[in-house]
Amino acid sequence: MTGQVFWSEVIGSALLILLGAGVVANVILPKTKGFAGGWLLINFGWGLAVFTGVYAAWKSGAHLNPAVTVGIWASGADTYGGSANLTVTFGHTLVYFAGEFIGAVLAFLAYKKHFDQDADPAVKLGVFSTGPELRSYAWNFITEVIGTFVLVYWVVVSGVKENSSGLGALGVALVVVGIGASLGGPTGYAINPTRDLAPRIAHALLPIKGKGSSDWSYAWVPVLGPLVGGVLAGLLSQATI
Repeated sequence: MTGQVFWSEVIGSALLILLGAGVVANVILPKTKGFAGGWLLINFGWGLAVFTGVYAAWKSGAHLNPAVTVGIWASGADTYGGSANLTVTFGHTLVYFAGEFIGAVLAFLAYKKHFDQDADPAVKLGVFSTGPELRSYAWNFITEVIGTFVLVYWVVVSGVKENSSGLGALGVALVVVGIGASLGGPTGYAINPTRDLAPRIAHALLPIKGKGSSDWSYAWVPVLGPLVGGVLAGLLSQATI
């Protein structure tokens, strides 16, 4: 991985979480301008976060999501900014994680005074990571598999694999908005393992006033569910493209 690719992925991943966690903070934390702005504002905010991150990371292929990377690997692709193998996939995942951790810290700093306000600890955690509305690990897992399958299948079949154009970035963003609006209700649609895990770890480490548990008992669902969905999408794509 070249330095240019490394920094492309770090910056793109950081922007993804900064803007994604930022829109959630704006809607659910006390005394913000966007307080109670609603689910669709969060959906569109996350879509624009994806658009920004993908556009910023075009040099590296702009996956920003291990589920996309493993999906492309499972599709039989020869390359995605380097040899398409599990070693390279693991290296990309570590870079996504680093960037997304940075993005979570920046979102905390941007909303520091609002995190200092009295609020349910679950609300403060919700800025960083996802959680189920109705906790049922098996069904929550299935929801994450389905949502991620939609995203990764679209990415693979549409050919948005590397050097994404502005149109490609916009297409991914719109798919993410659609997934959030249609499938995000049960779990908050992580659809990206590091998108959930890196900010969850940031939540555990940051000095957030009045924070509670980081809900580690649930943390495996938004990690494994997207990975399974990504692999299934990649495998099925071999039969359709």
